[in-house]
Amino acid sequence: MTLPSDLHDHLVGFARQGGSLTVLTGAGISAESGIPTFRGPEGYWTIGSTHHQPTEMATNAMFRRHPEAVWSWYLHRLGVCRAASPNAGHRAVVALEQTFGDAFRLITQNVDGLHTRAGSSLERTHAIHGNLELVRCAAACSDELLPFPDHVHPVAKGEPVPQATFDTLVCPRCGARQRPHVLWFDETYDETWFRWNSSLSTAETTDLLITVGTSGATNLPTQVVWTAARHGAAIVDVNPTDNPFADLARRVPRGWALPGAAGEVLPALLDALR
Repeated sequence: MTLPSDLHDHLVGFARQGGSLTVLTGAGISAESGIPTFRGPEGYWTIGSTHHQPTEMATNAMFRRHPEAVWSWYLHRLGVCRAASPNAGHRAVVALEQTFGDAFRLITQNVDGLHTRAGSSLERTHAIHGNLELVRCAAACSDELLPFPDHVHPVAKGEPVPQATFDTLVCPRCGARQRPHVLWFDETYDETWFRWNSSLSTAETTDLLITVGTSGATNLPTQVVWTAARHGAAIVDVNPTDNPFADLARRVPRGWALPGAAGEVLPALLDALR
């Protein structure tokens, strides 16, 4: 892909002068690896004779009522994520971190783990919606995040979790039910689990923000982008479809909206920033 000349010149100058770079990613970057977007047809689920939308399944309220069904839904999603591989967009993000070092931060809405599997470091990654490869106590007896249990395996869509497996999904500290480490729709961001303060602090100090494959439909990503814009950061939006962040990028003094796939656009940005 050929970048607009003014953007290319800006990125080359930015790389020479040094500065801080933040990348914010959403479902679009992982869709290129074959992971359906959260609100797509694969997100819907049936409990008994009732069809439920993702906004109903991904709630603490549903987990309290139907923990087996919610676990089945997430174990199906886990299987889809594990079957996918990082793409050129994920690899370009890793290369950007390697280029900028401690001046780089990744803020991701994705829970699929593809960024870390590609090589993004945990230290410079804010997974603001959680990670499907981690579990925690549903009763919040501690802040500890645990690796996904080795004996718990993905299930096919609609397949129940084996009872013997479900019975082992308990907190080793207090015996309460374990839950996936994800931010549910009836919960709020915090610093401990979802890096609220860290993400906003990053937005306040970054010199360049690249948004990738996100529609701007959730609170913290929207605050990150608007905070960065208010503090004078250059904004580059990468998305094959128009969205609020692209509109903002077209309105700020140093902003560019690039319609295209992450796997094509991010390597071009990387080349200029190197």
